[in-house]
Amino acid sequence: MKRSDVIKEISALDGLIVSTLGFPSRELYAVHDSARNFYMLGSMGLVSSVGLGIACSQKKQVYVIDGDGSILMNLGSLATIAHHAPANYCLIIIDNKAYGSTGNQATCTAKKTDLVKVAQGAGNKNVRRVTSIAALRRTLQLFSDRCIIIVAETDRYAEEVPIIPLTPVDIKVRFMREVTCRSKTTDNR
Repeated sequence: MKRSDVIKEISALDGLIVSTLGFPSRELYAVHDSARNFYMLGSMGLVSSVGLGIACSQKKQVYVIDGDGSILMNLGSLATIAHHAPANYCLIIIDNKAYGSTGNQATCTAKKTDLVKVAQGAGNKNVRRVTSIAALRRTLQLFSDRCIIIVAETDRYAEEVPIIPLTPVDIKVRFMREVTCRSKTTDNR
């Protein structure tokens, strides 16, 4: 399974998307740029926590795209996710067993570390491993109303995609506008 296919699948869903730095954000931007996407541009290891904060403050579904290398830098976030477990939070960890944005050096998941077991050990109840797009779709449908962590095993290689031409301030401002507009729309129903 290719990371870009996972990202295409997530980009088609209705909700807010928060993506980790490097190739995942660049691929999301190339596949489907939107004001509902928050691209992390320089804070490795924090996207799971940023997404959790957004999910705790919003009613809309929040999809967080993280990488194995990034989640390994902030394993404590898995315990915090288990503690809060908002029903509108979905963390998709793309496990390509490499630090893809810095040259494909192997992460610990290439050897002994199993992120499904780590997430479960932190107290998360709904953790699934997927190895195909069909399995990803089924899992997203089964757990659409509860906190879930999905470990999507993919190949190591990234698509050739351009650098995101937005500044961090541009990304923040347009995302905040989108969240504010969506919140008002949801509250008025």
